[in-house]
This record gives sequence, C-alpha cells and structure tokens, in this order.
Amino acid sequence: MKILFVCKYNRFRSQVAETIFNKLNKNPKIKAESLGLELDPLRPYIAKEVISILKEKGYDMKGKPEQATKELAKKYDLIVIVADNLDEKFFSDINTKTIKWKIQDCPIQEIELTKKIINQIEIKVKGLISEKTI
Repeated sequence: MKILFVCKYNRFRSQVAETIFNKLNKNPKIKAESLGLELDPLRPYIAKEVISILKEKGYDMKGKPEQATKELAKKYDLIVIVADNLDEKFFSDINTKTIKWKIQDCPIQEIELTKKIINQIEIKVKGLISEKTI
C-alpha cells in the first residue's frame, strides 16, 4: 500500500507526516511519500527549524519539496490532505480514498506554533497507523 501526504508546498506539514509515518510504521507493505500541489519558488527547501524540531523528537527528515501531478496522485492507495489551505478541486477526479486533516500552516519563525503543529501531525499519524483500515 502506498500513502501520499499532501500539503500546499511540500515544505512542512506533508514532509513531517511522511517522516513520522515511515519511522513509526512497522508494516513493510505500507510506504508513505509526500508531495505539494505547488512549489514555492522563493523557498524550494525544508526549513532547518523543522528538521531540527523533528530531530529533537527522534525523527530524521530527508528530502526536498516535490510537486504533485494528477498522474502521480493516482498511483497511491490513500491520499491524506494534511493542509487546510488547498484547492481540493485538484482531487475531484482522482478515485483514491482521501482523508482530510486540515492542519494549519504557520510561519516557521513561530517556533512554538511549529512545534504544536508537528505534535498535532504526530498524533494524527499515530492514529492512522493504529487504524485497521490501512
């Protein structure tokens, strides 16, 4: 089974969900990846603050932002929309099971809010892993 976590730019929320899922998931038949609906031309990287916060929690984040296409999205068995700021019309003709978490975005400079959002995502990922549906 392939899971796709999606947020707007694939710089924060979806990358965090992918990293946490792939570390905590013990089922080798399930793999998670992440993509963004668009790329941020001014910041085509994952913020060092996010990488550092995850490292403190025991997660090793790697990767760089990548953009979703409809063709790519159709290759997944489950799509998890991690963001609250997406144009969901992108998913309208993709017949893949979709879950919406609607996690807010924040400026990375707001470290406490960033930590809070990472904790929210971690709780959601743990819940997803514990479900018997995946």
